[in-house]
Amino acid sequence: MNLEPDYIADYNQSQLEAHQRKLSYWTQEVATAEPIIRKLVDFQIAIPSWALGTGGTRFGRFPGGGEPRSLEEKMADVGLLHALNRASGAISLHIPWDIPTDAGAIRQLASQYGLRFDAVNSNTFQDQPDAEQSYKFGSLQHTDPAVRQQAIDHNIEVIKHGVALGSDALTVWLSDGSCFPGQLNFRKAFDRTLSSLEAIYAALPDDWKLFVEYKAFEPNFYSMTVGDWGSSFLYANKLGPKAYTLVDLGHHLPNANIEQIVAILLHQGKLGGFHFNDSKYGDDDLTAGSIKPYQLFLIFTELVDGLDAKGMNHAKDLGWMIDASHNVKDPLEDLLQSVEAIQLAYAQALLVDREALEEAREANDAVRAQEILQDAFRTDVRPLVAEARRRAGGSLNPLALYRQLNVRQQLIDERGAKTVATGL
Repeated sequence: MNLEPDYIADYNQSQLEAHQRKLSYWTQEVATAEPIIRKLVDFQIAIPSWALGTGGTRFGRFPGGGEPRSLEEKMADVGLLHALNRASGAISLHIPWDIPTDAGAIRQLASQYGLRFDAVNSNTFQDQPDAEQSYKFGSLQHTDPAVRQQAIDHNIEVIKHGVALGSDALTVWLSDGSCFPGQLNFRKAFDRTLSSLEAIYAALPDDWKLFVEYKAFEPNFYSMTVGDWGSSFLYANKLGPKAYTLVDLGHHLPNANIEQIVAILLHQGKLGGFHFNDSKYGDDDLTAGSIKPYQLFLIFTELVDGLDAKGMNHAKDLGWMIDASHNVKDPLEDLLQSVEAIQLAYAQALLVDREALEEAREANDAVRAQEILQDAFRTDVRPLVAEARRRAGGSLNPLALYRQLNVRQQLIDERGAKTVATGL
């Protein structure tokens, strides 16, 4: 469905007096309010094409109706999100789930929605119907060179699709590993994976990046060949300056100190980007900020500090993307919540008094350091985020307007109650 600009303008007008009352404290009392708003306007979080349908588990899936049946409909849904929040101006495609039949037409459609194409993602964790080789025992690590070559060729094909769409990065996540002790020679698996990645790296255009994603477990439960940030960092260092580590917030063992991980990777110039989600137990793929909002804030605190230390652009120099699975929620509502949670954590991190925090650190004043961080975290920055949306042309409250317009029912009326998004 198309969202008429008048809907947003009329809704904002009805909420404007209350919004300005909440914003007045910031504009009158806080000197950093205006710079924070400007940074929020520029900050964009990419939406993955696979997150627009209902997720599921190995036990079942409960679709909610109105799911996008094609790449064009997925782009329409991201365009709708972006119209509402003006912070979802990119879409990330997963190949072969979303192979464009006409790249030129797809690029033109993206332009109509105000979207660009973020990193493209390869898929060697599933066997495709027309594939000659199986990835049951791995892809880039496989003992059979024919399987490895098939996986390499697929990644190179994904790069070609990305070039045609105007993307500039490839994300490689491997399910490669082993389920039982003795099943795999770890050293050989490392060497084969590195050799395969080198072949993919050699095919990258000069201005592209390669993101090496890691995961501590699943689908293999004894070992993962790229199982942690250290392994990914090692591969990225060996591959060269266009290779980086990609951090998925759910891809760690419980209680991992993710904020320390991203600080070190950024300090070493090897942090490529993020897949945002949240978790209680493992790779739960829940709404960003729904379980551990303080951790999300601490991660952004390290990011802001590290980006500023290196003179990097907050909005453009790292890849920002959501990677969540919506088992019981309307996917579009969940994505609106995730984007806002990320914006809130970013705004809170921008509030941190860096000079005072560093003084407390140098004085070994743990109490003062904690107070500085928690003071920023406990500050209600929702008026700043809403004002950034308003200035960019979005809704003061995207989720409320989405529900007021009964968008999901309109999508069901257009597409049907039992549609299933491609790739799921």
